[in-house]
Amino acid sequence: MDYEKNDDCGSCCCRSCRRCVHRLRKKTDTTKGLTLEKGVLKVGMEVGYPPFEYFDADGKTPVGFDVSLGKEVSKRLGLEVQFVDTAWDGIFAGLDTDKYDCIMSAVTITDERKQKYDFSRPYIGNGQSMVLTKNTKVTAKSPEELGGMKVAYQAETTSDIYMKKLAAGGLKYEAEEYDKVMNCFDDLKLGRVDAVVADSLVSVDYVNKPDSPFVIAWKADPTEFFGVCMKKGNAALVSAVSKAITDMYADGTLVKISTDVFGSDMVSGAKDKAE
Repeated sequence: MDYEKNDDCGSCCCRSCRRCVHRLRKKTDTTKGLTLEKGVLKVGMEVGYPPFEYFDADGKTPVGFDVSLGKEVSKRLGLEVQFVDTAWDGIFAGLDTDKYDCIMSAVTITDERKQKYDFSRPYIGNGQSMVLTKNTKVTAKSPEELGGMKVAYQAETTSDIYMKKLAAGGLKYEAEEYDKVMNCFDDLKLGRVDAVVADSLVSVDYVNKPDSPFVIAWKADPTEFFGVCMKKGNAALVSAVSKAITDMYADGTLVKISTDVFGSDMVSGAKDKAE
């Protein structure tokens, strides 16, 4: 137990003496019950989605925007962080079965997902984009013009949802769905597909690499926003994570992470967005 002594107590050393007005205060653990494992924030992510989460040159150390975010949020919550590498197609099931406390993996906040999960406040804005190779013969200026083309995108993502909406509207294209977005860009480079539709923040990273063969032919406005995804029922964790992100906006930490990863401030546009 921790005790706080009244400075006016004089010379008396009795900790329970009413005359001395000593106050007995038990130190509380503010992280108790906040996470599945005491003192640890387990973060699910698909480590294969640059620049948000990917392995460093050693092939085993996770790095990227969401990795830096996870480390900083955990530190502010007084917790250690543990990253759990998970395939995207099973990442929400892992949250459902308590494999981890939250998902930090470029998760777009959608109305459908909010019916089942809670989200932190947004931490970055995003839009869809269409990427071609610089030497392409494709003349399409937007995804709506990709009829008859082979179009690559990552399955079960908002890019997948976007392309399926176009298909429902009558666009006929050859869908090439991949487990990892990296494979989309690999096959575009090799000429196996005609175009990639992906998150603009991901596309920007690929296009800006030295000697990149890619070009962004179309980019939508950033109307999608990423948030930390958590199971419903843990309001304390949702509140704590959102507060940490709010504080990171206020003290410039989030902008610094963005600048380190993207070379510029890509987060301030999401600052005033509601959860």
